[in-house]
Amino acid sequence: MKNRTGLFSNAVIWFGTAISVSEIEAGIGIGAASSLNSLWIPLVLGHILGGILLFLIGYIGASVRQNAMEVTSTTFGKYGSKFFAVLNVMQLVAWVAVLNAQGATALASLNLPISFPITCIILAALIALWVYMGLQRVSKITTVVMSVLTILLIILSFRFMGFDSHAAGTLAGSSTLGFWNIFEISIAMPISWLPVISDYTKDVEKPAKATLVSAIAYSLASLWMYFIGIEIANIGANYTIAQAILLANLGTVGIIIVVLSTVTTNFVAANSAGESSKVIYNRLNPKTVGVIVSAISAVLAISGIMDHYIDFLYLIASVFAPMAAVLLVSYYITKENHENKNIMYWNMFAWLAGFIVYNLTVNLDSIFLGPTLLAVIVSAALAYARTLFLKNT
Repeated sequence: MKNRTGLFSNAVIWFGTAISVSEIEAGIGIGAASSLNSLWIPLVLGHILGGILLFLIGYIGASVRQNAMEVTSTTFGKYGSKFFAVLNVMQLVAWVAVLNAQGATALASLNLPISFPITCIILAALIALWVYMGLQRVSKITTVVMSVLTILLIILSFRFMGFDSHAAGTLAGSSTLGFWNIFEISIAMPISWLPVISDYTKDVEKPAKATLVSAIAYSLASLWMYFIGIEIANIGANYTIAQAILLANLGTVGIIIVVLSTVTTNFVAANSAGESSKVIYNRLNPKTVGVIVSAISAVLAISGIMDHYIDFLYLIASVFAPMAAVLLVSYYITKENHENKNIMYWNMFAWLAGFIVYNLTVNLDSIFLGPTLLAVIVSAALAYARTLFLKNT
């Protein structure tokens, strides 16, 4: 019988996934351009809805015991599944590179005597080692790492809370981001993990409980990272996580936080790239692919992919948010025969419509509901419309 993962293991995995420099940077962006009185509702709402989507998608993989891209074949067919798997591998390679570059940039700002390219290579090597060892073998190590990381982040949080933000020159009084802008930045992070979560819930011992624990652990940890970012933004104008760590006299602690958070998050992404590769070509070894992805990430990070980070994050949501919407309708509501080609074609059309809606609205300032939720609603409505039409006729 295959080894199953428990509730605690999944909580640790997804708690660690949320702890990353990218989440803190997102919080800094919100805190620097929003009023403290207006940001909490859309921030929390975005994480709640994102967490619900994470649970619903993750539970599908846990129920049918298939990884994230395998479950899409029931909705989009064999070739549709391969199509999304290719896109997923591409975005995960870029995602690992972005996180690698962010971690290396933060470490470089902490005055380490190591160059940016060498730092990227070291981080990639740690991620590759993590992937090669495998989820089961590193579970105990991950638990220890997350315990240390949690303690250090608590220390960091209290240090930042101790600063007099008004004396330091807070930006909390200015507000350039609207409600739906903040909501969009908030929901973007959990949405980015929709094509990944089933890679880990497929092997859980208790599908419903483990998936729920995973979604809650991620959402709470992600909110915590955003809170740290907001606190950093309130220290002063144009502050980065590295500058805040130095100001708080937490040089060594800060280095440990950046390294461990980068490795734990990137492990999940690199490992999932290997899982998705099996859908593209089933003879590929997931561990080998994960190690290769880690190596490629170092090259991309050194090449300057950080310059395209925001556009990249938007692209993830534009592809996988409507895909998830169609998958949810197909699995939970219509329950149609997945071997019917007409249904596959219609589902792809429903996905494409949501994809187009997202890209048409993403540059509109604070559009009602935000582009992600609009894309989800459009794709879900179209996916259900065919069944509703057939019932009425």
